Amino acid sequence: MPAPRWIARANKVGLNRLTRFIAPWAPGWAVVIHRGRRSGRTFRTPLWAFRRGHGFVIALTYGSQADWVRNVLAAGGCELESRRRHYTMTEPEVYHDANATDMPAFIRFMLRRVIKAPEFLSLRIAD
Repeated sequence: MPAPRWIARANKVGLNRLTRFIAPWAPGWAVVIHRGRRSGRTFRTPLWAFRRGHGFVIALTYGSQADWVRNVLAAGGCELESRRRHYTMTEPEVYHDANATDMPAFIRFMLRRVIKAPEFLSLRIAD
Protein backbone atom coordinates (compact mmCIF):
# COMPACT_ATOMS: atom_id res chain seq x y z
CA MET A 1 0.00 0.00 0.00
CA PRO A 2 1.54 3.33 -1.03
CA ALA A 3 1.86 6.29 1.32
CA PRO A 4 -1.47 7.93 2.25
CA ARG A 5 -2.71 10.93 0.23
CA TRP A 6 -2.57 13.23 3.28
CA ILE A 7 1.22 12.72 3.36
CA ALA A 8 1.38 13.63 -0.33
CA ARG A 9 -0.53 16.84 0.34
CA ALA A 10 1.72 17.69 3.31
CA ASN A 11 4.83 17.03 1.22
CA LYS A 12 3.50 19.23 -1.58
CA VAL A 13 3.13 22.16 0.82
CA GLY A 14 6.28 21.58 2.88
CA LEU A 15 8.93 19.04 1.97
CA ASN A 16 8.68 19.43 -1.83
CA ARG A 17 9.47 23.13 -1.50
CA LEU A 18 12.82 22.17 0.02
CA THR A 19 13.64 19.11 -2.09
CA ARG A 20 13.01 20.92 -5.37
CA PHE A 21 16.29 22.77 -4.76
CA ILE A 22 18.40 19.66 -4.11
CA ALA A 23 16.65 17.18 -6.42
CA PRO A 24 18.22 18.43 -9.71
CA TRP A 25 21.76 17.66 -8.49
CA ALA A 26 21.63 15.25 -5.52
CA PRO A 27 22.35 11.54 -6.12
CA GLY A 28 19.17 9.44 -6.14
CA TRP A 29 16.95 12.46 -6.73
CA ALA A 30 15.46 13.96 -9.88
CA VAL A 31 12.83 16.46 -10.95
CA VAL A 32 10.14 15.27 -13.35
CA ILE A 33 8.86 18.10 -15.55
CA HIS A 34 5.38 17.32 -16.88
CA ARG A 35 2.23 19.04 -18.18
CA GLY A 36 -1.16 18.83 -16.53
CA ARG A 37 -3.68 16.72 -18.44
CA ARG A 38 -6.47 19.27 -18.06
CA SER A 39 -4.79 22.55 -17.13
CA GLY A 40 -1.85 22.33 -19.55
CA ARG A 41 0.30 23.89 -16.81
CA THR A 42 3.92 22.79 -16.39
CA PHE A 43 4.72 21.09 -13.09
CA ARG A 44 8.05 20.16 -11.48
CA THR A 45 7.90 17.15 -9.15
CA PRO A 46 10.96 16.17 -7.06
CA LEU A 47 11.30 12.43 -6.39
CA TRP A 48 13.59 9.40 -6.08
CA ALA A 49 14.85 8.29 -9.50
CA PHE A 50 17.69 5.98 -10.44
CA ARG A 51 19.48 5.48 -13.74
CA ARG A 52 19.05 1.94 -15.01
CA GLY A 53 20.22 0.85 -18.47
CA HIS A 54 18.85 3.22 -21.13
CA GLY A 55 16.57 5.11 -18.78
CA PHE A 56 15.41 5.75 -15.24
CA VAL A 57 13.29 3.91 -12.70
CA ILE A 58 11.16 5.92 -10.29
CA ALA A 59 9.65 4.59 -7.08
CA LEU A 60 5.94 5.42 -6.98
CA THR A 61 5.71 6.14 -3.25
CA TYR A 62 2.15 7.47 -3.64
CA GLY A 63 1.08 4.84 -6.17
CA SER A 64 0.32 4.91 -9.88
CA GLN A 65 -2.76 7.11 -9.43
CA ALA A 66 -0.73 10.17 -8.41
CA ASP A 67 -1.47 13.12 -10.69
CA TRP A 68 2.09 13.45 -11.96
CA VAL A 69 2.18 9.75 -12.96
CA ARG A 70 -1.13 10.05 -14.80
CA ASN A 71 0.18 13.19 -16.57
CA VAL A 72 3.35 11.42 -17.72
CA LEU A 73 1.43 8.34 -18.92
CA ALA A 74 -1.13 10.47 -20.79
CA ALA A 75 1.62 12.50 -22.50
CA GLY A 76 3.72 9.44 -23.32
CA GLY A 77 6.76 10.94 -21.61
CA CYS A 78 8.23 13.90 -19.76
CA GLU A 79 11.42 15.82 -19.13
CA LEU A 80 13.71 14.83 -16.26
CA GLU A 81 16.54 16.68 -14.50
CA SER A 82 19.05 14.52 -12.66
CA ARG A 83 22.62 15.17 -11.55
CA ARG A 84 22.54 18.56 -13.34
CA ARG A 85 21.60 16.92 -16.65
CA HIS A 86 18.39 17.33 -18.63
CA TYR A 87 16.75 14.34 -20.34
CA THR A 88 13.76 13.86 -22.62
CA MET A 89 12.00 10.70 -21.47
CA THR A 90 9.69 8.42 -23.45
CA GLU A 91 7.91 5.07 -23.15
CA PRO A 92 6.59 5.41 -19.59
CA GLU A 93 5.54 2.09 -18.10
CA VAL A 94 4.18 1.32 -14.64
CA TYR A 95 5.15 -2.06 -13.23
CA HIS A 96 4.83 -3.97 -9.96
CA ASP A 97 7.90 -5.30 -8.12
CA ALA A 98 7.34 -6.28 -4.48
CA ASN A 99 11.11 -6.79 -4.07
CA ALA A 100 12.07 -3.31 -5.39
CA THR A 101 14.84 -4.98 -7.40
CA ASP A 102 15.99 -1.86 -9.27
CA MET A 103 16.45 0.25 -6.13
CA PRO A 104 19.58 0.75 -3.98
CA ALA A 105 19.62 -1.20 -0.70
CA PHE A 106 18.45 1.58 1.64
CA ILE A 107 15.65 2.71 -0.69
CA ARG A 108 14.67 -0.95 -1.22
CA PHE A 109 14.37 -1.37 2.55
CA MET A 110 12.25 1.79 2.87
CA LEU A 111 9.95 0.77 0.01
CA ARG A 112 9.50 -2.83 1.17
CA ARG A 113 9.30 -2.43 4.96
CA VAL A 114 8.34 1.15 5.79
CA ILE A 115 6.36 2.68 2.92
CA LYS A 116 5.21 -0.60 1.32
CA ALA A 117 5.12 0.83 -2.19
CA PRO A 118 5.57 -1.93 -4.80
CA GLU A 119 4.92 0.16 -7.96
CA PHE A 120 7.53 1.75 -10.19
CA LEU A 121 7.66 3.83 -13.34
CA SER A 122 10.28 3.07 -15.95
CA LEU A 123 11.19 5.71 -18.52
CA ARG A 124 13.46 5.45 -21.53
CA ILE A 125 15.83 8.25 -22.53
CA ALA A 126 14.83 9.53 -25.99
CA ASP A 127 17.44 9.05 -28.73
